Parts: sequence; C-alpha cells; structure tokens
Amino acid sequence: MSAEVTQAARMARVARTARATRVAQTARATEASPRRRDDAVLLGDAVQRGAAVQPGAAVQPGDAVLPVLPALRKLLPAGGLPRGSVVATGNWSLLCLALVAGASAAGAWCAVAGLPCLGVAAAADAGLDPGRMLLIADPGPGWPQVVASLLDGCELMLLRPPDRPPAPVRRRLEATVRRSGGVLVVAGDWDGAQVRLLVARQEWTGIGTGHGRLRARRVQVVADGRGAAVRPRARWLWLPGPDGSVTVADEISAVRFPPGTRSTG
Repeated sequence: MSAEVTQAARMARVARTARATRVAQTARATEASPRRRDDAVLLGDAVQRGAAVQPGAAVQPGDAVLPVLPALRKLLPAGGLPRGSVVATGNWSLLCLALVAGASAAGAWCAVAGLPCLGVAAAADAGLDPGRMLLIADPGPGWPQVVASLLDGCELMLLRPPDRPPAPVRRRLEATVRRSGGVLVVAGDWDGAQVRLLVARQEWTGIGTGHGRLRARRVQVVADGRGAAVRPRARWLWLPGPDGSVTVADEISAVRFPPGTRSTG
C-alpha cells in the first residue's frame, strides 16, 4: 500500500470518527432541547462568512441531498447534490469550490485531492470550513485507491484526476460513491456524470480603458446531465461578486446548443 493511500485511510478514519461524534452530539441536543437543535449543529462562523446556509440546513446522515449555495440550487434538479452521485465541473475554477461550499459550511466533511494549487485560505474565502477539510495535493499513481479511502470518511470529495480515467476505474469509483452515500465532484471531464456544470462564458468587471482592478467576474454556468438533468439550463452568476460571494446575476433559463457544439469549462 502506497504512502498516499495509507495517509488517505488515516484521514478518513479521523473524519469518520468526527462525524460519528457529531451525530451523537446532535441526537443528545435534540432530545434535550428540540428548539435549540439548529444551534447545536450549525457552524455559526461559517454562516457569518457568507456561505449563505440557512438555519436548519445542517447536514444530517439521513439527508438524500447535500445543500449547495442558494445561487446554484435552481441549476440542480434536486436543488442540491444527491448522495451517491458524480458531478463534473469542467476545468478547475472557482465553480468547483462554490459547488461544495454549501455542504461544507453546513457541517459536511470534504476531501480534496489532485489540486496542489488550492490553498486553505482560498477555500475558506469560498465558504468551505477548513476544520472539516482533508487535503492530499498529489495522490500519486494510486489515486483511485486514495479517492476510495477518502470517500469512506467524507460526504464530499473534490477531485482533479491526473488524466481521463478509463471506464473500469470510473465504474469502480462510482460504485464506491453509491455505497458510501457521498458525492464526488470532479474538476474535469467524467463520462457518465449525473450532472455537469460548466462555465460557458465569462466577463470581468473593474477594468476600464486599459487600467483599473479586477473586482468581480460574471459567468454563465450551464448545467446538463442524465435523467432529470438532461435538459440544459443556464444561469448568470457573480463568481465571485464584488464582495467575494457567489450570487445570482440573472434568472435561470433553458438553453439549446446547435448540434455539434458544447460549452467550455
């Protein structure tokens, strides 16, 4: 067993133990005072950071869907991230972090693998809780085993594969995702993903006639996929907005692409 796999397994045990402790504490708090249940399980500091998770949205083991930021809800058929699913987001961008920020701020453990450029401060600014985040910058050639180990202890897995995974590897990891009840968010392509969210167009604000500072980015996010997500939908978002948050720039709309064209991540 490689060092990366061993490290991932150790991290997953820590996350699994912490989750079990949180479940027990939530149960005790609910029995003692049902009215204060939200106070017992919500991360107040995460809400104050602007993650926009409403009281009562804390992640529970029996939830079928993990919460997302309000700006992303209408792009997803279930209004969130269904457990046991794979979601692809195209090329690495802030969209990946925005997609997992809602669940992380609501108490979900999130593992990140294959993103050496990601810093803890940047993840916290996007709304993730650093106290419930596991990082493996380079999972090595045994990355499928690393991912499988991390999914054993985390509800969310953010992954950038080193290359396009072959079908047998995808099937094994998809089975692991379904068995664990987690969500695999892929920063890249993943054939057969239930949902794909891609940045189709973008424009920056703050630059005038050759001078100024970049202050916000307005992007058109297109969502499609399989099943309930087969009909493409699009929404303009501030990603990030002038204050650093992710908000809606306009209302959602159905989109149609000419045959042979596709959006770019």
